[in-house]
Amino acid sequence: MLHKSAKELTADSCFLIAVCLTLAGCDSYVEVDLPASQLTAKTVFEDAGTANAAMAGLYAKMRDGGLLAGNSNGVSCNLGLYADEFDYYYQYSVSNFYTNSLFPGDLGVNDIWNKSYSQIYSANAVLEGLDNSTAIAEADKNQLQGEALFIRALLHFYLLNLYGDIPYISTTDYLLNSKVSRMPHDKVYDLIVTDLNNAIELLSEDYVSPERIIPNRSTAKALLARVYLYMGLYPEASNVASAVINNPQYIWEMDLDKIFLKESSTTIWQFMPNTADSNTAEGSLYIFTSGPPPSVALRPDFVNAFEQGDQRKTHWITEVTDGVSTWYHASKYKQQSTTPSSMEYSVVFRLAEQYLIRAEARAYQGDLIGAKEDLNLIRTMAGLTNTTAVTAEEIITDLLNQRRFELFTEFGQRFFDLKRTGKLDQVLSASKTGWNTNDALWPLPALELNSNPNLNPQNPGY
Repeated sequence: MLHKSAKELTADSCFLIAVCLTLAGCDSYVEVDLPASQLTAKTVFEDAGTANAAMAGLYAKMRDGGLLAGNSNGVSCNLGLYADEFDYYYQYSVSNFYTNSLFPGDLGVNDIWNKSYSQIYSANAVLEGLDNSTAIAEADKNQLQGEALFIRALLHFYLLNLYGDIPYISTTDYLLNSKVSRMPHDKVYDLIVTDLNNAIELLSEDYVSPERIIPNRSTAKALLARVYLYMGLYPEASNVASAVINNPQYIWEMDLDKIFLKESSTTIWQFMPNTADSNTAEGSLYIFTSGPPPSVALRPDFVNAFEQGDQRKTHWITEVTDGVSTWYHASKYKQQSTTPSSMEYSVVFRLAEQYLIRAEARAYQGDLIGAKEDLNLIRTMAGLTNTTAVTAEEIITDLLNQRRFELFTEFGQRFFDLKRTGKLDQVLSASKTGWNTNDALWPLPALELNSNPNLNPQNPGY
């Protein structure tokens, strides 16, 4: 909805929308009253409380819809189906993600695109409102600007890796946004890195909330380390991951059942549920107690691929049987429904990924000892013996396996790993009947191409 949304989001109305977004779960994020829906843009950014509420509304919007949503429309589920983590069971529809049969008019493709750019517009609205504000204290303004820049970078990062060359939207000006063109891959990455470095300068090292639901400086660094890894900038990836790892706020956890609790010491950033007794959308979606599964289940070949003795299989996967058939569901999150108080939040960034990033980056640089130290930390936590890998190639192979079993069902990490390492065709053509090379990119929504011909050409194969 670049073209359509832009017409709706004028500079003034965009600020108002940023505040109105707080209607869904805003008070879960900040200890301020919800602002009235009639607040003007000027009023919103004359007070740190209402400005924080506008930003909190954006987090609620991200939690409940779009890329990072834990429901069946988010990338954790869709890319789990698209790659080789999930089987699909919902009997009343067919998943084009599961059959790798996306097309430009696909509702899921449109939903991710539209909601992501809508959220980017909201981040830009916050940035523009803060730029024009003289009433908010500098420290508060810096924190909010850093949060908005981080969100803008995060959403563009996912869009880039799903759709290929994309526009990088940094304004709410509908005249400009209605005519944008796709930018080359490298240029988009440069803009992501710039936004993240600026965010790092602005964000506080300490969390605004002890529940780690507002990004801090290390959150932006965690994403930057991932970005550098994807770009092949291994010294940079290693250094930034080390900065996160060395932050004393994060403490390594050996108990697998504690890693996805809301108070986990390894969490870098997470989404709070919308009510005090809710848990995660992921738990609600993935957990089932009888078969056949209502929607998705882990593929048996994935479950059987775990190394013997891997405790992640025991603690993070649950077997369900009716005595004839057997199914498996992800159980990183243990709560399927409400509890007297929330026990689990949706974890977006966590410490284990930073060790895996640093290990891979070290291996590519020839620091095999350091790479194996990080790799063995992950293996030990999983109940495995130290790696037997010797060469850089062997270490990287083991690392990618550990990423598969450590990060499964977490925002498409498996798909992106196969893609960035050039293994998509090799792996998915052997395990999925509908896979072809062009599936590495999703199609751009047909409505967007019709509204703005500058977005052409369509991705190959669509």
